[in-house]
Amino acid sequence: MRERRFLPLFVTQFLGAFNDNLFKNAMIFFATYQIFNSVEEETRFSAIATGIFILPFFLFSALAGQLADSYDKAKIMRIIKAAEIGIMLVGAAGIFLEHLELMLAALVGMGVHSAFFGPIKYAILPQHLQEDEVLGGTGMVEAGTYIAILCGTIAGGVISAYAAAIAVICVAVIGWFASLRIPSAPPLTKLKIDYNIFRASWRLISATMHIRRLYLAIIAISVFWTIAAVLGVLFPPLVKNVFHAQKDVASVFLGIFSVGIAIGSVIINRLLKGHVSAKYAVRSVLSMMLFVICFYVTARFWPVHEGPLLKTAEFLSMPIGWAVLGTLLAIATTGGMFVVPLYAFLTTTVEKSQTARTVAANNIVNSGFMVFGSVSIFGVSKIPGVGVAECVLVVVLLCLASAWCANRLYKAEDAPHAPDVLP
Repeated sequence: MRERRFLPLFVTQFLGAFNDNLFKNAMIFFATYQIFNSVEEETRFSAIATGIFILPFFLFSALAGQLADSYDKAKIMRIIKAAEIGIMLVGAAGIFLEHLELMLAALVGMGVHSAFFGPIKYAILPQHLQEDEVLGGTGMVEAGTYIAILCGTIAGGVISAYAAAIAVICVAVIGWFASLRIPSAPPLTKLKIDYNIFRASWRLISATMHIRRLYLAIIAISVFWTIAAVLGVLFPPLVKNVFHAQKDVASVFLGIFSVGIAIGSVIINRLLKGHVSAKYAVRSVLSMMLFVICFYVTARFWPVHEGPLLKTAEFLSMPIGWAVLGTLLAIATTGGMFVVPLYAFLTTTVEKSQTARTVAANNIVNSGFMVFGSVSIFGVSKIPGVGVAECVLVVVLLCLASAWCANRLYKAEDAPHAPDVLP
């Protein structure tokens, strides 16, 4: 954290993640609590907002990976952060005008911004860090990202929409200044860039997914992010309609989830002692599944409450209020222990000149899974007799799928294999 080869990058990505979530959650909470008045409309809008933010990852990650492997990564970061300032000006205008379509347009812009930034922030680590520092650096970036998500989520639920509009512009400007301090990371190869985003995406996925270990890691990560997307869609309507609570409680839910993943990132780094491995992945995700079941039980047995929506203090004064938050923290902590080593695995399994494209391929598959999960969970909620609380049980099935992939990956680690090289 004291080194220039890491600190400016950490600050830049921290502020970007903060801004994403400050803007997105301020917008979703505004719509959930001020505009819509039914569970169906609230779940649908939350799913739409989540889906359109993720969609650019599916469309542009291949191009982002090619650019990151072909040009100086630090220079690309500066261009991306400059674009963020313009995007946030559009978003702020949408908030002041109370214009949902304009806010959604800015959310798409932030999705594009993050799609281009994502491959670089992981791919630059092996270039700037020593081999025994990559897992720790990845864990710090992941933990920092989720602390930023926590801060942005809480701020989005606490401050007014107008204050959020000003804040996102200021944070974007600070993030751009931080990016100016990132050391140069020149390309280690030169690619002929394919600007056809659909063809490039298909070729990149085909080139990456035929490598068995990468395939298993990417699928496991993708299922995990589907879980995160499903829970992110469900939290606002779940808090309002099951726990009968205000938006500040929804912010606490999302914040607790972010803190948990940050804690899990640190714990797993200590357990693995810098060694990149899926050793604890199966146990982590199965533990996560058990805590999800516990979370569902607490939701089902939440006492019916009439009257005004509960504030945070009133929520915590309920008999099982702390149990709900504790269970949610456990879900996120075990999730962080599961996913962080898999990201480090992606960046250390292939040649350094190919890491950005590998992360980009992962982002494409992740985003496809997440968009599918966001849309599907809305469909599940429409099934007669299935309430928003029952939708949480979908996560149990996803945990089992993640455990299967992680188990296969751990076995593949010790199997003889040739060096992983993308075509």
